[in-house]
Amino acid sequence: MKPRLNIVTLGVKNLQESRAFYKNAFGWELANGSDENIVFFNHGGIVLALYPLDKLAEDAGITAERSGFSGVTLAINQDSKEALIETFNKAVENGAKILVEPRETFWGGFDAYFADPDGHPWEIAWAPFWKFDEQGSLFLG
Repeated sequence: MKPRLNIVTLGVKNLQESRAFYKNAFGWELANGSDENIVFFNHGGIVLALYPLDKLAEDAGITAERSGFSGVTLAINQDSKEALIETFNKAVENGAKILVEPRETFWGGFDAYFADPDGHPWEIAWAPFWKFDEQGSLFLG
């Protein structure tokens, strides 16, 4: 099987609030199929979906109760430290909770962490050795 990650779905408590957060914080446009029940954002071959937490848990056959760190983070990779800081500040201005302020990393890059309105942790990262294709997708040859 070819490796292919197509959709990442986040369970959210308030779909309209989360839709507004991602649209206003990052300027992401709603993709076809978005409606009052689910939201889609295109990301160069991967779709980020937002869906009510209780319905997503029910669909997956698991409890909707959340506590502590789930072991998953999502990442936005930037092509400069300045772009990273700008993206981080815009997220915070739109309601993100600061987890880790922008900082130099042990691996030679620069990163920061925030949580979206539902507590999903996001990293914003930059590394001088990362390459992006013409669509803006990270390529780790």
